[in-house]
Amino acid sequence: MQIAIETAEALGYLHAVKPPIIHRDVKTNNILLDAGFHVKVADFGLSRLFPTNVTHVSTAPQGTPGYVDPEYHTCFQLTDKSDVYSFGVVLVELISSKPAVDLSRCRNEINLANMAINKIQRSELAQLVDLTLDYDSDWVIRKTITMVAELAFRGCGQRGGEDEEIDVGVKDDAGMPSNSAALSPNSVTHKWVSRSTTPNISE
Repeated sequence: MQIAIETAEALGYLHAVKPPIIHRDVKTNNILLDAGFHVKVADFGLSRLFPTNVTHVSTAPQGTPGYVDPEYHTCFQLTDKSDVYSFGVVLVELISSKPAVDLSRCRNEINLANMAINKIQRSELAQLVDLTLDYDSDWVIRKTITMVAELAFRGCGQRGGEDEEIDVGVKDDAGMPSNSAALSPNSVTHKWVSRSTTPNISE
């Protein structure tokens, strides 16, 4: 759970700086742990600076299969919601221990995000969760996993016109210590940020 919280804080920091930074390749392989098991979000090779006066940036889809926001992939419109979607996939991986893409799964479950959305909508969360997490026997774990699944569903599900952002509000409900300090870049490993963007100021 701490990994999820610190990743959310790191992405929240990137989206809050001026100008905001969209990572574009949020995935488990880019979430590193230091010696103290604290999160470092790495690999900014695909990241983009996001102008503050536009609703999206028009650019060719980039990222890793299974983590790429379908809306971004279809419309070529990059927003911070693209990172939110990818983070939702990471959350599903954390509670399921399943890879984002698995060709050995049945057709409609090859993509983990689709699999999770379908399971959650059918109230079959227990079938998604890793059996070793004691979801059925430990009420506290069950509550925490359910909240994580809800966040993942909000990130990966149909967004419609609602604005989504990285949400770390689950921290207090999960019984973990709250950190009132301002968000810092400590969980972010900067390497390079592309300034090559094609802004679109349409509403």
